Amino acid sequence: MDQIVSRAKVESPYRRFTREEWAQLRADTQLTLTIDDLRKLQSTHDPISLDEVVAIYLPLSRLLALYVAATQGLFKATQRFLGATDGKVPYIIGIAGSVAAGKSTTARVLQALLTRWPNTPKVDLVTTDGFLQPNAELIRQGIMDRKGFPESYDGSALIRFLSGVKAGQHNVAAPVYSHLTYDIVPGETILVDRPDILVVEGINVLAPNRLVRDGKEIPFVSDFFDFSIFLHADDALLEQWYIDRFMRLRDTAFRDPRSYFRQYADLDDEEAEATARSIWMRINLVNLHENILPTRPRADLQLTKGASHRIEEVALRKL
Repeated sequence: MDQIVSRAKVESPYRRFTREEWAQLRADTQLTLTIDDLRKLQSTHDPISLDEVVAIYLPLSRLLALYVAATQGLFKATQRFLGATDGKVPYIIGIAGSVAAGKSTTARVLQALLTRWPNTPKVDLVTTDGFLQPNAELIRQGIMDRKGFPESYDGSALIRFLSGVKAGQHNVAAPVYSHLTYDIVPGETILVDRPDILVVEGINVLAPNRLVRDGKEIPFVSDFFDFSIFLHADDALLEQWYIDRFMRLRDTAFRDPRSYFRQYADLDDEEAEATARSIWMRINLVNLHENILPTRPRADLQLTKGASHRIEEVALRKL
């Protein structure tokens, strides 16, 4: 039976678009972001142009606005059918992909565009960095060099957070992570209060949990998503983007005395590049191939980047 299945042609679950084909789906959607808006949204290590917003993110925001409106309509119809009076249920979008793929910029741009649609005025954004275990705990477990791997997160806390948000609870708290100190900020939280949309960004948000044999229910993080996006690029591009980012940060954030990475600020160019490449190869590349890339086929939408961070192909899961 297995041989028969392997020989059969398996139809792709995705419909694929070139950059130009996808851009045409913008239709008459108006650009609501200015150049100044874009400057505030993009990061120094992940440039994004107005052309990219128009070609890729406007059609995507239009599609998501349709999905959200349809989901809101179905929820209201179900409430009438059940005679229920529960509050609204937020629409949750998950964004996954490798370190240096540009997830943060994608999340912020989508948040800004979706906020401007009339049926989704309140759009919140949370990153899963806040659900990493504190450095002290990672050191105690001997897994500090596996930070960002699935075992380095407090998965139970993340599930509780998403469960509360999806249940329509008020003021659900999420921990705060500092990229400067490379650690959780003690006692600091952000509150998510029944948004229309919640964007959840993180490298491993599409990863499944380990299944148990006793049949107990173990939800996946992605079980709470209504739509998911995976940002993809070739390994060589991701490596170069990571190294470029490391080199820029060496001259900026790394020089802050509070920075966890202050130790790298005074390296010369050759030493800094060698250090960045070593970190990439030992940690980020391993995590990419062991945990992140295998979740790519689980996404509803795949955005594939080429050189200069341009998205060259879009793959949308067929409904």
